[in-house]
Parts: sequence; structure tokens; C-alpha cells
Amino acid sequence: MAPPAEWPDAGPSSVTRKKKTMTVQEQRSVTTDTPTTESGVPTNRTVTNRQVDFRPSNNETARRIVVLVFGLFQIFIGLRIVLLLLDARTGNALVSFINDVGGVLTAPFQGILQFGALKAGGSVLDSAAVVAFIGWTIIELIVLWSLAVFRHEPTAA
Repeated sequence: MAPPAEWPDAGPSSVTRKKKTMTVQEQRSVTTDTPTTESGVPTNRTVTNRQVDFRPSNNETARRIVVLVFGLFQIFIGLRIVLLLLDARTGNALVSFINDVGGVLTAPFQGILQFGALKAGGSVLDSAAVVAFIGWTIIELIVLWSLAVFRHEPTAA
């Protein structure tokens, strides 16, 4: 069944875009009654109400949550790298908070490389944070791949 023209993704241009997995819920109610006209002749009248809800599938929702969580991890680690490179004042509450959260996220990756943080003047390049950024990205890709394995899509014949 082809999608109606009023759907936003209908038409030839939607073929080139990546397909999103969506769940369509349709509720339909039909009411038939036989009212009488003024002359007393019964007539049939049918009233149809239709409501269509579009929402992402459960797999798509899980994928979005994974991307959000790992995106937050990457933001905190990236901000930690930048703040340490810029020698931000650790007395500031916001800088301290970002460094603390970024430190917790980089802790599993401490000691992977033979050298520690590289220091020049007041700036510090935290090698563990760089490895953590790459590591969390790889873990995110693995989780997204595993979600894609369990995706159920109708097969085209």
C-alpha cells in the first residue's frame, strides 16, 4: 500500500533518505444508526472516525536513548579535555563539576597507555581522557550494532 500524498515522507524524494522504523497505531470506530426523516422513512447514516498515531518503534526508542546517554558521556569527556588544555581554574564550581564527572568516565581507561598526561606549562593533555573518548565511542557503536541485530522489519518480496 503506497503512503498518501499528505504524509511528510511520501513521494520520490523520501526513497533516497534513510528509512526510520515507525510503529503506526490506528484506531477506527464506525457508527451506523437508522434515523428517520420527517416523512418517517428510515435512512442509513454511517459516521467514521479515524485516528492515526505515528511513534517510533521500541527498537528506535532504545537506539535514541543509547545515543543520548553516550553523547552525554562524550560531551563531558570532551569538555574535560578542552578545560584541561586551556588550564581552566579548578576553583570554579562548573569547571570542577565537569572535571569530576569526566574523571569518573575516564577512570576505566586509566593506565591503558604507557605514558600519563602530557604537561606543557599549565596545560594538560589527559591521554586517559582521549582514550576514554575513543573507548566510549566504540562501546556505543557496539551497543547500536547489537540493537540493529534485533530489529524486526518486514521483508520486501
